[in-house]
Amino acid sequence: MKITVQKEELQKKLSDIQNIVEKKNTMPILSHFLLVAEQSGSFITATDLETAFKEPIALEISEEGRIAIPARKLLEIAKEMDSSITIESADNQWVKVKSGKSQFRLACLAHEEFPVWPALSDAEKADAMTIEAPAFLEMIDKTVYAAGEADTRYVLNGLLFHIKSSGELTVVGTDGHRLALCQRSLGLSTKEDKKVILSRKSVLELKKFLDSGEHAVKLTVGKNHALFEIDSIQFLTRLIEGTYPNYEQVLPADNDKDVLINRSVLIKALRRVSVISRERSNAIKVELDKDIMVISASNPDMGEAKDELTVEYAGGQMAVAFNARYMLDAFSAMNSEKVVIRLKEALSPALLLEEGKTDYRCVVMPMRL
Repeated sequence: MKITVQKEELQKKLSDIQNIVEKKNTMPILSHFLLVAEQSGSFITATDLETAFKEPIALEISEEGRIAIPARKLLEIAKEMDSSITIESADNQWVKVKSGKSQFRLACLAHEEFPVWPALSDAEKADAMTIEAPAFLEMIDKTVYAAGEADTRYVLNGLLFHIKSSGELTVVGTDGHRLALCQRSLGLSTKEDKKVILSRKSVLELKKFLDSGEHAVKLTVGKNHALFEIDSIQFLTRLIEGTYPNYEQVLPADNDKDVLINRSVLIKALRRVSVISRERSNAIKVELDKDIMVISASNPDMGEAKDELTVEYAGGQMAVAFNARYMLDAFSAMNSEKVVIRLKEALSPALLLEEGKTDYRCVVMPMRL
């Protein structure tokens, strides 16, 4: 192989894959990316065995070839170069990297050692769907914060994507203490309802590429993988096996006490009071009376905090405790000027909504006072 690539092109493409290439080196090949230089099309591929990423790269090809190169080290080299970079290899063990009068020699691995890109069947490809990137990104933003991060119930460390044959998409995240659900009628065309669980890590990585513009996303769901195609980028991730909790049963149906409040005012009050709440539990107390909400926190080691807010509420006196961070995460993901906290009893789950909307719903479990 012998190719020449512009510094900016190589630096950008290698930056795209840095969160995917394996850092722990349990398998040396996973810290490498596969560079394919062919006249018919050149691209780079990276994988951590859960997620795989493929993106075209613009090269001047003097000699075609394929080789696996250490991703992090080549990025560090590219950042320090001043002009175009030449990469040349005569075997599968070493690659020469040159720019101007600077040159490096990097140990490499044979392309045959690189994991094979999982194939999707023709039937699976035929049932592909197209989703507008901005809508898809918004649904992820409104739910991913609620997914677990290191839960022993592995399915809770992912997001559920429930695709209905009616064209509706529901995205759900939960860690067992809170739940966020976003529904949109996106006109998706699929032959049957599908439920797929994607890991939180892979969804956060996918988000980076959805951020890049107004493009449509082509989604293909396979037996074990989901493939997202954004322009010329291919992002493939393994599905999490298991049964996701029945989110419809978690949504409270009979909460009858509504608190209507200005969203930004509430967020500021929660932030102020939570400064004093214990770091581990983040507990705050919410006391309600006619059109009044008092938020307070107490920490024996630090002191107390209290804030009083004017709200629209007519449900009678009530006191309930919540994790302040859970409330802040939910309200920060909302867009409306006013929000609704729908309650029943002190130890019943609270339903959080945007005023006048039901397509985005959050459930937060209370804490014991």
